[in-house]
Amino acid sequence: MSPYRGGARFFDPVGERYGIPTYPWQMAPAHLRTRRQLAAAGLRPGGQPVVAQVLWRSRRYRAPGGIRAAYLYDARRALPKRTPTPAQRAALAKALRARRVCPRCGLDVGYVLRRRLGCCNECATDWGRAAA
Repeated sequence: MSPYRGGARFFDPVGERYGIPTYPWQMAPAHLRTRRQLAAAGLRPGGQPVVAQVLWRSRRYRAPGGIRAAYLYDARRALPKRTPTPAQRAALAKALRARRVCPRCGLDVGYVLRRRLGCCNECATDWGRAAA
């Protein structure tokens, strides 16, 4: 039996059983990383296809068999993340600011407005009092 639960079941480094190289949890080679791991290192997949996968059983996952997958990319072929242009940064700041401005009072409240209310908490409270 493998020291990892279900480890032998998901160990397929050649890809005969699953179509692509497959590894159990925490047994993938160091140069293979997920998108999040690449992003944390300031990298992106750069158009390369999925190189391998990590499979594990999860009791919380409700899909048939409860098997989860994480797709892996080769960090050696990854490219650096793109940096946004000043115009892109300005457009993003403008869009994020629009989500914080209350349409009733016109103030930048400092937090993203809840879509259910459609206004800031203060205006929603005043509106609720007036309706009652």
